[in-house]
Order: sequence, then structure tokens, then C-alpha cells
Amino acid sequence: MNLPPIERLRARIALVGAPLCLGIDPDPSQLPGELPRNLEGVEIFARGIIQAAGPEAAAIKINPAFFEAYGSAGWAALERVRAAIPDDQVLILDAKRGDIATTAERYATGIFDHLGADGVTLSPYLGEDGIAPFHARPERLLYVLARTSNPSAETLQGLAAGGRPLYLHVAEWVAERWPEPRVGLVVGATAPRDLERVRAACPGPAFLVPGVGAQGGDLDAAVRLCHGELAPGLVAVSRAIAAASSGTDWQEAARAAARALSARMQVAGATLEA
Repeated sequence: MNLPPIERLRARIALVGAPLCLGIDPDPSQLPGELPRNLEGVEIFARGIIQAAGPEAAAIKINPAFFEAYGSAGWAALERVRAAIPDDQVLILDAKRGDIATTAERYATGIFDHLGADGVTLSPYLGEDGIAPFHARPERLLYVLARTSNPSAETLQGLAAGGRPLYLHVAEWVAERWPEPRVGLVVGATAPRDLERVRAACPGPAFLVPGVGAQGGDLDAAVRLCHGELAPGLVAVSRAIAAASSGTDWQEAARAAARALSARMQVAGATLEA
């Protein structure tokens, strides 16, 4: 019998020895030169990166926008990519959904019931009723955006509310409202002081930490702070693995990059334990 996603995640982290989450964001303009810059190339690339680097990762995070841009054909390609992911692997759909309850219910149906994703990223800014339909799916992993890694995140997320930044209110609200292993937070590695502040305020939830690699985030801080008292966290890396080479060796380069990052994370984790 297949284990629940949170247990598969624990098993994968123990197996690979690091909280590496492989990000799949296949921009057609950035594909290796041997691949066509269309949906066919996107699918070949996504499947190839998963095949090459997936065994080194504790989880796989796919951004559906790079498939949805092609309409129904893109969604069909995403279904094929999902079907190629091994059963013991954990798939998180980086969809950043957030809408009113009835719409959220349909999003949850598509992501969990149809596509079979193990987890999803969610926007909190419509409040509890935008998250509840996803939470109603037993055992699925939810990662709610708190302090993201993009350059303009501070514009809204850093707004002062009661003398404290908005992202901290969001993080505490999620941690208090859903204090369970399968509900975590997205907190970027590009602002390590903010990452520290959220972890100090919210020791329980797991963090999904993007921003390591091409965005220049702090890998050591990400590894040190991603794990919560309730569940293990993940450090997401996309371009530093997927764009390791634009030549014919792109799969071999991605595999080597994933191994190197996993090794760095293992060292960071060992230093933390020491």
C-alpha cells in the first residue's frame, strides 16, 4: 500500500540524505539547443530532467504555468510528465492557487483528484476559505506562501501591520490555524534574516524554501531552517540544476549538479547536527 505523502517525503529525505526539492520550470526559450522550443521540447526536457536528477531529490516541484501556456495540449503533456514520476517520489505542484471557496474546490479537484499531485503551493490572501478546500483532501501537503523569494516580495509582504511585517502575521496564522505536519510555509532563502525570523516565530511547520541557486539564496540557512518540529522541510532548486548545460550533455550535467547540491546540503545538515 502506498504511503501517505508526508511519510514518503520522510523516507525520500532519509534515502537521499538531503532536503533537495527538484524544481521543474521548463521555459521554452531556455531549452538546450538540441530541443525544439515548443511544447514538445518542454515535455522532453521536463521528463529528461526528472529522469536524470530526480533520483537525487527528496521531492519534485513542477510549475504548471509552463504547460498551461499551451492550452489543453499542455495539460495533456503535464499529465504524461506526472505519470512518469516514480510512485515513491513526492510531487508538489507549484501552482500558487488562491481563490474563493467554490473555485478553490475545483482547483483542488484538478490538482489532487485528477492530476494526482501530492502537494500544492497556495496563496493565503483570500483567507481561510481559499485554503480549506485543499485542506479537505486527506493527507495532501499544503505549502502556504509567507515570505517569497522574488525581488519585489517585500513590497506587500513586508508591509508593517501592528509593528510587524505582514509575512510574519501570515506565517503565524497558518501555524496556529493548521498545526499539523502536512501544512507548511513557503519562505525564501533570498532573505535569510526574514527566514530566521519566521522560523523563530513558527517552530512547528515545515518550510519549502525556494531561491537557492540562480536566485543567490543562502543554502546553509535554507538547510538549517527548513525543517520544523512537526515535519521535514525542503530546499527547492530549479535553474541551478536544469540549466547546468545547454549542450547535448544537459541530462548528465543536471544529474551532476543535483548530486553536488545534495552533497552541499548534506554537509550543511551535518554541520547543524554537530
